[in-house]
Amino acid sequence: MTSFDLSYDYRCPFAKNIHLHVVSALRAGANFDVNFVPWSLNQGHREAGAPDIWDDPARDGDNLALVASISVRDQQSERFLDAHEALFLARHERGVRLTTMEEIESVLAPLGVDMATLAEDVASRRPHGVLGAAHKEFAAYEAFGVPTFVVDGDATFVRYMTPPSDPGHSMDLITRLIAMMHEPELNEFKHTRVPR
Repeated sequence: MTSFDLSYDYRCPFAKNIHLHVVSALRAGANFDVNFVPWSLNQGHREAGAPDIWDDPARDGDNLALVASISVRDQQSERFLDAHEALFLARHERGVRLTTMEEIESVLAPLGVDMATLAEDVASRRPHGVLGAAHKEFAAYEAFGVPTFVVDGDATFVRYMTPPSDPGHSMDLITRLIAMMHEPELNEFKHTRVPR
């Protein structure tokens, strides 16, 4: 069993690519134990002196997809992979902003997510607290963006350029990335140009 934490924010196209690879690999039977960790890109862009993004009701729309996903992950876990995939696809392939409960419902209700349970949980602000705790935990690794893997207490940011097309490739990709993360001597490996 390969265990790792993996951060996400639905706004990031690179998080979308890696997370869809992980979802594809898990559905194909990959022996991965993944802790999906929400991370707010908005937190790093708040004004000086402003409250943390998860504590500011005026910014709730900015975090709605994240807190909705936390609710599904924690309270309807059998629906999480489908919901996680659908939220990424809605944001990046259909241009849904995911900032209103109506938009979230249009994505998640067709998957069988109990929207009344989700709405009640989000209204309680429990998922906001979970988001804050997760963000602070990853900040301790000096994480700066998504997707960041944490494997055996070591964090690695990965920018992968393409979404999945074959479950076998996805399984192999994640396995190879995790293997590279076990090599602390490899500190940076980056193409100097974006492939075309």
